[in-house]
Amino acid sequence: MDVVSGAVHVVDKLCYEVISELNKDSCEHTVQTLEEPEVLNGLIRELGGQYAEADLKEALADVTELTRLGQLFVKDTYEDIIEEVKKRKTVVKALCLHIAHDCNLACKYCFAEEGEYHGRRALMSFEVGKKALDFLIANSGNRRNLEVDFFGGEPLMNWQVVKDLVAYGREQEKLHDKHFRFTVTTNGVLLNDEIQDFINQEMDNVVLSLDGRKEINDRMRPFRNGKGSYELIVPKFQKLAESRNQERYYVRGTFTRNNLDFSEDILHFAELGFKQMSIEPVVGEESDPYAIRSQDLPKIMEEYDKLAKVMIEREKEGKGFNFFHFMIDLDGGPCVAKRLSGCGSGTEYLAVTPWGDLYPCHQFVGQEEFLMGNVEDGIVRPKLGDDFRSCNVYSKDKCRDCFAKFYCSGGCMANAYHFHGTIHDTYDIGCEMQRKRVECAVMIKAALADN
Repeated sequence: MDVVSGAVHVVDKLCYEVISELNKDSCEHTVQTLEEPEVLNGLIRELGGQYAEADLKEALADVTELTRLGQLFVKDTYEDIIEEVKKRKTVVKALCLHIAHDCNLACKYCFAEEGEYHGRRALMSFEVGKKALDFLIANSGNRRNLEVDFFGGEPLMNWQVVKDLVAYGREQEKLHDKHFRFTVTTNGVLLNDEIQDFINQEMDNVVLSLDGRKEINDRMRPFRNGKGSYELIVPKFQKLAESRNQERYYVRGTFTRNNLDFSEDILHFAELGFKQMSIEPVVGEESDPYAIRSQDLPKIMEEYDKLAKVMIEREKEGKGFNFFHFMIDLDGGPCVAKRLSGCGSGTEYLAVTPWGDLYPCHQFVGQEEFLMGNVEDGIVRPKLGDDFRSCNVYSKDKCRDCFAKFYCSGGCMANAYHFHGTIHDTYDIGCEMQRKRVECAVMIKAALADN
């Protein structure tokens, strides 16, 4: 992989070793430097015992041509424009509406404390939600497509307000030439035919929370009385996924120390008939018994490798499925600003509490030092937004030499803050997993292209 251009090349062993040898040099290679006689002579000295001079010369010519085409040894010029990117007028394009700070499950790893988010239980009123949509429209500039995620807790516990806000949003679309893309994230407990029909009519995406195998899910996602939720929700999720033609949804799980063999949970999703899935590593304090620790990483890496190989086999057999963390666009990818700065939390993306407070994202809700404003008055602490806007792969020392930096764009700022006290750092265990996921995604793409 050429890190800067994002170009991925499938090469033979000879070409791979030539590129590796050239990569040992501290200089930045250009077409001119590669054509210098000493470069070929150096390759002959280092690799001549294994390969013929003519083969080395041919491989170097191929590398030089790829460099000429801007697909190899591309110079990083992004840092030169980072100040311009930071100065861009940012428009808000997405809101995470905390429609319910309440939940009917008691998930043991819940960062929202069973839906309460470090505070009281509450349901968002229609008036607060309406002002949130008005705020989004007013701060969205010329952007037409706007995203709203109904989040919790459990959003279906405040279902009437969800429906009313969707109706209000559709009215406002016509008045302001906007289009709302609505999403709902649900644990499925209250899901029924009426709600399913509404979701299929109005929601661009739906996230279904399920952790995998019955014993894994029920250990971590029980009801408040301790009873498991798997048997109740799985048939509902299967029905919903089929009703959406296995598109525009994904089943989202969380793996913990209790199921480091999480590839089995993903394959269990596939056995249940799901085609769109994700399973995220839990993030917790090291004192939490379920938290992932650095010593767990070798096993986690094995699981990602195992999953990647199985996905290749299934794709070739016509039984493929999509795994969110392996879905990387290697043909185009995101725009430069996204590659540098990531998810847009605190700038393009904000979370709204039931009483209308604005936070950089759902993981900061309840932490008063990150309270940015409210839907009545708008952003009243713009410097917080400036700090998030300045957060990028060049403001984090750990990102500079990381081959995956333009795929994760510096990682989750909330995780960085929770582990290091600053958003200008990275969650180290998360970085290790992200690098492995990118590696696996590239491998899958290369293996299927070669096929």
